[in-house]
Amino acid sequence: MFDDLNDLYQQVILDHCKRPRNFHELPAATCSAQGHNPLCGDQLKLFLVMDGQTIKDISFLGSGCCISKASASLLTESVRGKTGTEAQKMFETVHQMVTTGQANDELGKLAVFAGVHRFPARVKCAILAWHALIAALKGEGEKPVTTETDEM
Repeated sequence: MFDDLNDLYQQVILDHCKRPRNFHELPAATCSAQGHNPLCGDQLKLFLVMDGQTIKDISFLGSGCCISKASASLLTESVRGKTGTEAQKMFETVHQMVTTGQANDELGKLAVFAGVHRFPARVKCAILAWHALIAALKGEGEKPVTTETDEM
């Protein structure tokens, strides 16, 4: 059973890596933020269209490892339609999961990253897009989020 679950998680990550969802620029973006992980070479830019406090649309562009790209792809699917406050709570839950390995049911497909905690260097890959999301929501998108200066 455990091996089947790991296989499923690997398949989800590979699918989102090879065919990332929402992988394009949003010309009408109302805010954006960049992220960079020099350790792994991950670079991304998130684009958000906000309608008041709600994330109406979201996309990303970038390059990097499979975990980073899959995380950004799943993030875009997970936060569309959420408020900034809801997205912040999701960030906190995802951050807790990738650092401890403890996932809960509310995470849905994001639970595929629970095993990342066993690989500390990959935690930064999995959480990079989430830090960029928070920077964009706070209006701090002009300065790239980096794993070198940010406690991830």
